[in-house]
Amino acid sequence: MQPQPNIIDELRNRFGSGILMVQPTVDGIPTIWCSGENTREILSYLKDQVARPYQMLYDLTAIDERRRAHRGDRPQGDFTVVYHLMSFERNADIRIKVPLTGDAPSLDSITDIWPAANWYEREAWDMFSIIFSGHPCLRRILLPSTWEGHPLRKEYPARATEKGPFQFPLDKQLREEEALRFQPEEWGLSSRKDGTDLMFLNIGPQHPGTHGIFRIALQLDGEEIIDAVPEIGFHHRGAEKMGERQTWHTYIPYTDRIDYLGGVMNNLAYVLSVEKLAGITVPDRVNVIRIMLAELFRVAGHLVWFGTFATDIGAMSPVFFTFNDREHLFDIITAITGGRMHPSWFRIGGVAADLPDGWDGLIRKFLAYLPPRLKEYDTLVMKNAIFKARTQGIGRYTLDDALEWGVTGPGLRACGLEWDLRKKRPYSGYDQFEFDIPTGVNGDCYERAVVRLAEIRQSLRIIKQCVDNMPEGSYKANHPLTTPPQKEKTMHDIETLITHFLGVSWGPVIPAGEACIAIEAGKGINSYYLISDGDIHAYRVRIRTPSFPHLQMLPAITRGLMVPDLLAILGSIDYVLADVDR
Repeated sequence: MQPQPNIIDELRNRFGSGILMVQPTVDGIPTIWCSGENTREILSYLKDQVARPYQMLYDLTAIDERRRAHRGDRPQGDFTVVYHLMSFERNADIRIKVPLTGDAPSLDSITDIWPAANWYEREAWDMFSIIFSGHPCLRRILLPSTWEGHPLRKEYPARATEKGPFQFPLDKQLREEEALRFQPEEWGLSSRKDGTDLMFLNIGPQHPGTHGIFRIALQLDGEEIIDAVPEIGFHHRGAEKMGERQTWHTYIPYTDRIDYLGGVMNNLAYVLSVEKLAGITVPDRVNVIRIMLAELFRVAGHLVWFGTFATDIGAMSPVFFTFNDREHLFDIITAITGGRMHPSWFRIGGVAADLPDGWDGLIRKFLAYLPPRLKEYDTLVMKNAIFKARTQGIGRYTLDDALEWGVTGPGLRACGLEWDLRKKRPYSGYDQFEFDIPTGVNGDCYERAVVRLAEIRQSLRIIKQCVDNMPEGSYKANHPLTTPPQKEKTMHDIETLITHFLGVSWGPVIPAGEACIAIEAGKGINSYYLISDGDIHAYRVRIRTPSFPHLQMLPAITRGLMVPDLLAILGSIDYVLADVDR
């Protein structure tokens, strides 16, 4: 068999001068700069024509380059649009960058190539004022339609103290209320069908079935859903903007609040990306501790999801049972970290402290407690005829649909693809553990439940191996850019004391570069794309969350179903709105 040319040479041979340069990056992802005129053609080629194609648009974002100090020989531009593509056949990614100039630069939309690009392009316009020509509905997505300015541009202030006092006079209040009125015509929706008036129904933003502040405007013919318009942004807190003002280590607690059910799972993707930038290698003990805590939070998140999903279908008891189970788990988290939902316990180069005495006994007790409960849930819920009738065949999407819309995690595995980053691209030592990847076949609400319950059992397998094989050694790396020096050393000489003071107050100076490390979080693939300009804080923080693309495909899987089916679909997706809005 003839060896396949690498993707960089293939693109150079095909597109010639359209490829501006190849950029070396710390994370090793092939990063190619191309001209705006060739962008659509190159992306289309990578998706549909290249051997072993890049089927998924994993992420799309932008960078304001105007205050960058360490740009090197990269193409000049005021802004950069970044496309991150993923190939499952190659088990590889590629990053395409496009330089743009001007105060309101323009680039062709790719929503006809990937439907998932819709929300991503709207976000880039919302945050940077980058115009995507040909987009079907280029309007704000995370901010209200009345908002002024584009917050991820560098001239936009990062702190409230940089702006004047907030005022909300009556005339502004009336304008804001009117802006919230749903106008079907703005979304291309008609009020009539075949001579019959259609009804529009608001679900949310305050509704128990939306699992947070989230609005869906339904176009209905009777109880049949003709179309749906999701409206997000109610939980937006500027998490990426805050990454530009916080130091590298003081940003860690902010990550906890993204998927607020994920706990230290949020810390993991962030600290791995910083460690990649800084060239920090952590001890084996740190890896195993991190894996153990991450899997405990995977179990916690799945338990919350299972109980609330059952409630969405109409079963009241399971949510009380699963929340009680989570309290047993939180006893362990509290004993180890001192926190519950948001321990902020991982650190750059390690964890906050070593494991306390008796930690293993607490976990072994939980490992004995939970499996019998899972058997009860199989009988109580999964074998229940009503539950099956409400979920089997509902909200189904194919594997091709999942790849088109950027679905990852349990939702992707429920379509039959055996893909889990912990197996396919092991990080933090996951390759040293034995566990299986649960998959489904039909990709419907029921199969998504089957996969997640099976994942809880696999997480318990991993946790047991952590307890049985916890390495000896330090709980942090011996690296000048990691956690501060030991306290006893700071009392020995002034130089170490100064180092400790600077490490705590200013934090480390991370070398200029960029890195993106992805992890298999509870809801899907989560990653932090970090750009350092050689400073004590990030130049750009991009948080790619799984909930954002998952919620975007809601209209595609609800059309033709009934209103009660929508609640089952929402519950099966397992999203967190802070994970969507950031």
